[in-house]
Amino acid sequence: MSDPRRKITFIGAGSTVFAKKLIGDLLSFPELADFSICLFDIDEERLKTSEVVARRIAQSLGASATVEATADRARALEGASYAINMIQVGGYRPCTITDFEIPKKYGLRQTIADTLGIGGIMRALRTIPVLIQMCKDMERLCPEVIHLNYVNPMAMNCWALSEATTVRTIGLCHSVQHTAEDLAQDIRLPIEEINYVVAGINHLAFYLKFERNGQDLYPEIRRVVSEGRVPAGDRVRYDLFTRLGYFVTESSEHFSEYCPWFIKRGREDLIERFNIPLDDYPRRCESQIAEWENLRTELENSEERLEIRRSVEFGSLIVHSLETGIPRVVYGNVANQSLIENLPTGCCVEVPCLVDKNGIQPVRIGRIPSHLAALMQTNINVQALTVEAVLQQNPVRIYQAAMMDPHTSAELDLDQIWALVDDLLAAHGEWVPEKLRAGAKIQYSAAA
Repeated sequence: MSDPRRKITFIGAGSTVFAKKLIGDLLSFPELADFSICLFDIDEERLKTSEVVARRIAQSLGASATVEATADRARALEGASYAINMIQVGGYRPCTITDFEIPKKYGLRQTIADTLGIGGIMRALRTIPVLIQMCKDMERLCPEVIHLNYVNPMAMNCWALSEATTVRTIGLCHSVQHTAEDLAQDIRLPIEEINYVVAGINHLAFYLKFERNGQDLYPEIRRVVSEGRVPAGDRVRYDLFTRLGYFVTESSEHFSEYCPWFIKRGREDLIERFNIPLDDYPRRCESQIAEWENLRTELENSEERLEIRRSVEFGSLIVHSLETGIPRVVYGNVANQSLIENLPTGCCVEVPCLVDKNGIQPVRIGRIPSHLAALMQTNINVQALTVEAVLQQNPVRIYQAAMMDPHTSAELDLDQIWALVDDLLAAHGEWVPEKLRAGAKIQYSAAA
């Protein structure tokens, strides 16, 4: 059994539904059942709900884990062996709404706006400084901690943390495993019989191999297209697949805003043809907010049986493998140190990682197909400039990141992009560090 003093801290534990999933995954392992679970959030009302849920999970699983909830970040991090991060800086209101509504005034429409594009840039500006502060606390309070980051924009966040802190961070997403399941369903094969290798950057990684017993399954995926069986919600990435020859890991609604080809003003035919769900993220948020009180009552009701199912998230698997030595391969977002040769050194890449008692060990992929690397580079350009803006406190780089963004630059001219960034920075106010909100136009003439 594990040392009962081992502590797992959940940062942003007020994300109750996601916390429930991860806590259930962790405590389902007997070797982790006596860990100390510490829940931290600045929203004390949601935190109380998560505490009730965590205790119910432990009770339902017969786990001897201790559960603590606190709004004191230092107390939450002190002595932690693992920190699982799932914060959203600025929340749905006001910040996410701002990221959608102001660009729409310029004719720039988005679907999710949390990873790239003007929405992803703004989310990074308000999130990276907070994550760095948290990791500085970890350096002081739990320097050996393993930091599991679920916070978007994943690549920009992890890239910045790898340069600004010494904390061991791995970024975790579920796009690889979810898309593998989608493809298995499309080609009518059990996911358990399929093996694959994925590499690239978060939300823009590709299945370099997709096989069953050594047999290439890409012909089966092509058959989905030729037989007219492409799911209505997946038209964007199937179209991309027919042109690139490899299938991308992230959903069509995400990918449609990472490139210049699918969302265009005056081209409603494209929106209809590819079934692109504009403003999808706000709709999801509004639905979740509307359902929250009912869900909260259900989660806090000790009379009802709490259903606990293992999810596809990698977090608990990493902790279990590090603790037990049982080897597993997960997909993680880490700094590119000779992992993918034809992507920039230091950028954040998503690759297979072996996890055992030796730690989290990223797998060297080598070169990926050049056309895939070229597509990824268009996103990496935006990531690099945004990270530089934050780490060097250089507001000019924000404007230049927006200039280089594939979707933004396809829709707006340079004056519009400049004005859009001005408006967004003004609207976000104190959510963005002061140095990034002032003096950009003055500095531009010198920087140019």
